[in-house]
Amino acid sequence: MVTRTLGLIGSGMIGGALAGLAVAAGMDVVISNSRGPESLADLVARLGDRARAATPEEAAGAGDLVVATIPLKSYAQLPVSALAGKTVIDTMNYYPERDGRLAALDAAEVTSTELVQRHLADSRVVKAVNNIDFRRLATSARLAGAPDRSALPIAGDDPAAKADVARLLDLLGYDAVEIGTLADSWRSEPGTPVYVQPYLAERPDGLSQEEAQRWFFETPGVPVPAAWVKGLVDQAVRRPAGSAAMTAQ
Repeated sequence: MVTRTLGLIGSGMIGGALAGLAVAAGMDVVISNSRGPESLADLVARLGDRARAATPEEAAGAGDLVVATIPLKSYAQLPVSALAGKTVIDTMNYYPERDGRLAALDAAEVTSTELVQRHLADSRVVKAVNNIDFRRLATSARLAGAPDRSALPIAGDDPAAKADVARLLDLLGYDAVEIGTLADSWRSEPGTPVYVQPYLAERPDGLSQEEAQRWFFETPGVPVPAAWVKGLVDQAVRRPAGSAAMTAQ
């Protein structure tokens, strides 16, 4: 499937970065949030003519692929009917300090993306773009074949949906590393070796808060090729869900 329009439910840091990459790749973007289309005027103006604001239901209907990039605590607000039959990219992570405790995740009955798939029973959910911070996501994208191209892990139960997501990532500037089913998606969750840290340069010691913030925004990312991603994923050991600290995604 060719993705000509990317729908986004959520307009935060990851959503905004993905929207920017999609527009740069020549795609149309329909972006939404819980506050209404009028709240997205500034973001749409920055993105340009290929972007428009909509409601979550409209973004779901318009997207060839749809990204769910909201706090996990709000996953039940994702529009089930509008997303039926769609491939949905889940970028969400479980942070109890933000999301509250979710018993099914604390008991390790399911992964967070399996929980989303239960809610979106008629959609094909793929876990992706959950293990990189928004700044490196926006700035580390490279054309296919570039020697410093990075890769991102993806997980899902539907092979065709995973192939669609891999093609999208390729357009956006990243290789994809298939890491298994939704039950395996914990391997890219917070606290695992492939989560955020590999994409960051080593931060100097002794920075003030202001200096650290400037370093975060100004320092280029480290290329993380597919072989490296695979090795990191293979090293993962499952920890209690929600045990890792929240990061600036």
